[in-house]
Amino acid sequence: MPETHELTIHDPRTGELVGRTPIATASECDAAIGRARGAAASWARTPAAERAAALAAAADAVRAAADELAELNERETGKLRGDARGGVDAGAATLVQYAELGPLHRGRSLHGSWSATDLMVPEPRGVVAVLTPWNDPVAVAAGLLGAALVTGNTVVHKPSERCPATGRRFAELLAQSLPKGVLEIVDGDATVGAQLAAAEGVDVVAHVGSSVTGRAITRACAKRGAKALLENGGNDALVVDSGVDPAWAAQQAALGSFANAGQICVSVERIFVVEALAERFTQALADEARAWADRIGPLVDERQREQVHRHVTDAVKRGAKVLAGGEAPSGPGTFYPPTVLTGCAKDMLVFQEETFGPIAAVRSVPDFDTAIAEAADDRYGLAAGVLTSDMNHAQQAWRDLPVGTVKINDVFGGAPGGASQPRKASGSGFGFGPELLDEMTAMKVVHWSPPPTR
Repeated sequence: MPETHELTIHDPRTGELVGRTPIATASECDAAIGRARGAAASWARTPAAERAAALAAAADAVRAAADELAELNERETGKLRGDARGGVDAGAATLVQYAELGPLHRGRSLHGSWSATDLMVPEPRGVVAVLTPWNDPVAVAAGLLGAALVTGNTVVHKPSERCPATGRRFAELLAQSLPKGVLEIVDGDATVGAQLAAAEGVDVVAHVGSSVTGRAITRACAKRGAKALLENGGNDALVVDSGVDPAWAAQQAALGSFANAGQICVSVERIFVVEALAERFTQALADEARAWADRIGPLVDERQREQVHRHVTDAVKRGAKVLAGGEAPSGPGTFYPPTVLTGCAKDMLVFQEETFGPIAAVRSVPDFDTAIAEAADDRYGLAAGVLTSDMNHAQQAWRDLPVGTVKINDVFGGAPGGASQPRKASGSGFGFGPELLDEMTAMKVVHWSPPPTR
């Protein structure tokens, strides 16, 4: 690992230099793991209520620094200021949630012999390496860090190399409320993440990001018996049934495809519309795309914009038609317009891979059964959506779609605390809710029998 290598971040709106961040060396990573390992025993013995109080104090610090964090996020990733502030608020609320849930996390008593005590007791796993993404850096990190810390684990955190200042500042605010060594921060790119994933001193690797990286983490953890907790890429489908209002369906599809410039883990990536509604829906969707043009920020960097345009170009070469967008504008920044593609085929890149940009790729199919079957035929398994007025179709959809989350008639809806399990290439393990506390702990069975009487 180069000793002097650094991350260089440019504002995706203007191209201006935002900052440079040195990449942690191999020895610095090892030292951070060592400090976290050294603090693990004491933190695990800290009463759950005290750990929770530290997390609640950290949430207050995050709220106080919300404007600072939102500005950093906007400058590093191009996320709109309002969206960035919303992510900070969500992150603070998540810390409070785990501060409340942590002391309530419990084991079980078992029914053995009358004279014995039998228990199942959750214990912290040890040192957790937390590797977080750039598209919602505060909100996502808050969940993994909060759940790991409140259950008594120590953490080595590597924020995304695309927003190192935002990630580091957020983690520093948490660390201020914690004993030394409980939360360590290292900056770096994929080489640093790979070192953490392979380190003998790390017991859990929690990662939100690409499926390629997730597979590498799985292999690294398998070699030494560590736990991998993964939320990786998605290729989320949206099924549009024939009986819905096409204007409303287009609004939902646009929201799912274009919000945050399509850079959300559960963005709509593939749209299947029943043929009877297809023409009215796609025309309404094209109108929505043009209306969204001034409501989205840039893509995170030029590399991401090149990937998005490569997917669009591939679709057009294979016969897709562009109804809106489709070309990067001239001028500074990494903007890409909301784009609607029709006539998409299953073998196009926009249907085979996660595009992660403001692209609404539409495929017309003869009927609802075909839409569900094609939506289910995918190597990913993160989430899917269905727009339908038919109760039987809604039941069929949530039962037949092999994904962790199914959203019916609301592309981004959901009650607090929902904890889904990604499937197939999209990852493994619970990533949210009370169940994330279970992921961060290991259950120990205790059988306690009295000694024999004389």
